[in-house]
Amino acid sequence: MNSIREIERVAMAKQVPQKGLVGLMDYLEMRDIKKGICTRNFDVPVHHLLETFLKGKIFGPIITREFRPPKPDPAGILHIAESWDLSDKADSLIMVGDTLDDITAGRRAGAATVLLLNDVNDHLATHENTDLCIRSLDELIGILERGFTGQIGPKDEEPNARVQAQVVLANGSP
Repeated sequence: MNSIREIERVAMAKQVPQKGLVGLMDYLEMRDIKKGICTRNFDVPVHHLLETFLKGKIFGPIITREFRPPKPDPAGILHIAESWDLSDKADSLIMVGDTLDDITAGRRAGAATVLLLNDVNDHLATHENTDLCIRSLDELIGILERGFTGQIGPKDEEPNARVQAQVVLANGSP
């Protein structure tokens, strides 16, 4: 565990916010939308991110590496839903992440899943646990404004959904 803490400590010094992070958080705060964090990081880098890039923004609960069981188990997301007294468990939550563990935990919890695409995880765009893909966090603003519905079943999916996902990956837009 100390080696992981050291890796995270070094990474903190180089940390930059994800593209669109501040814009999305401002949008969510203006609408009083709650925000929680479920991460595999320890608490120090999480608090560094919040203090450095999101000062004054309210998050809670914050689920870190110490929480058991960890992602891809849905327990952390379900804990957030329970702490917010959600009657539908996690059905009304959106899990945004960039790893298979993130989208798997979200799906297992019953949340809608949004994959933040990067050069390493493009292959997850067509994964069965991915509901939506974005390249910048502020892309969610327009999606939320239009009414993001989250999970769709195979029978509800557009016949060419896989092709559409591949086009977005290749071109950045449908």
